[in-house]
Amino acid sequence: MDPAPLAPYAATESRSKGRRYREPDAVYRGQYQRDRDRIIHSTAFRRLVYKTQVFVNHEGDLYRTRLTHSLEVAQIGRSVAVALHLNEPLTEAICLAHDLGHTPFGHAGQHTLNACMREYGGFEHNLQSLRVVDELEAKYADFPGLNLMFETREGILKHCSEKNASALGDVGERFLNRTQPGLEAQLADICDAVAYNNHDVDDGYRAGLISLEQLRGQPLFDAQYREVTRRYPGLEDRRLIYEIIRRMINTVVTDIIETTKRSLDEAGPESIDDVRAAGRPLVGFSAEIGGQHRLLKQFLHQHLYGHEQKLEMTRKVQTVLRDLFETFMSDVSRMPAEFAAAAGRGDAAARARVVADYIAGMTDRYAFAEHRRISG
Repeated sequence: MDPAPLAPYAATESRSKGRRYREPDAVYRGQYQRDRDRIIHSTAFRRLVYKTQVFVNHEGDLYRTRLTHSLEVAQIGRSVAVALHLNEPLTEAICLAHDLGHTPFGHAGQHTLNACMREYGGFEHNLQSLRVVDELEAKYADFPGLNLMFETREGILKHCSEKNASALGDVGERFLNRTQPGLEAQLADICDAVAYNNHDVDDGYRAGLISLEQLRGQPLFDAQYREVTRRYPGLEDRRLIYEIIRRMINTVVTDIIETTKRSLDEAGPESIDDVRAAGRPLVGFSAEIGGQHRLLKQFLHQHLYGHEQKLEMTRKVQTVLRDLFETFMSDVSRMPAEFAAAAGRGDAAARARVVADYIAGMTDRYAFAEHRRISG
């Protein structure tokens, strides 16, 4: 039930490494469609609606959340996958699942939990996303997790240390062998960057933390600004910004498609195995657009993520997560019974991992509520 037509180097069900636990085939769905559906029905996916992208949940109703971000990544990924004749359902599944293990409070939450876990193996949200779909989701009678296809799991795990990779079995082998993932995984990774770069511009401007004048210093933005204002003089700000951003996304996505086509023509892969052995990613930007994309990312780090208003909130949420971690490590009985029981069965490192699982699964508002509870 693979979508057609697919390029010879696309991932297919017939050449897949399959699932960790054998299951009967679905009658009316392909295997990667089943993965997508399991992800959408997962508890972790629903929680993303109350997890920070840039702005904490209570800061405004219209800002992106991890859920809307994941949907936007999937939208971009599907469009590119179709254009390149790659496996669209697989691409969508990876895009929807890539942030399932993310902490509350965005990158501030991840960095804080990683610091808390430094003595116990650290914390990385890509590895946690894999842990969620492999172990933590508890829905099915026959297996733990969601029992996703190998290629979906491979795409979720974008980064991994050699130490962690050696413990992951088949999905960790590429980090040890220095091989590449399939094109659908490469595509999901780059579409994640496209989505957050462009949509963080929208949210940052809406919040008043970055200005039109500042954005005009970015080549990717300014080229579209000049075109839009030439064609639509006097357009009000909200429609002006949206028109610019949609054109920016179109520019970048078109560049990915055309650059990747050239890269594939040069490399000449005839199968997904050739893609894995290529020695470099085959999905990417041109030098010009890639440079502009990196400049925009650096701009956002300096002027949006590093804005004093954001740093003030960052300091608050860091305190919340540190307090939660220290409290639960010292007294596991203050967690729900299932986590308390699991935390009481191992050494300090095992206990810390359970505490991290509990905290990483929290939404922003639940983390605040738990902090109020433990602090009286």
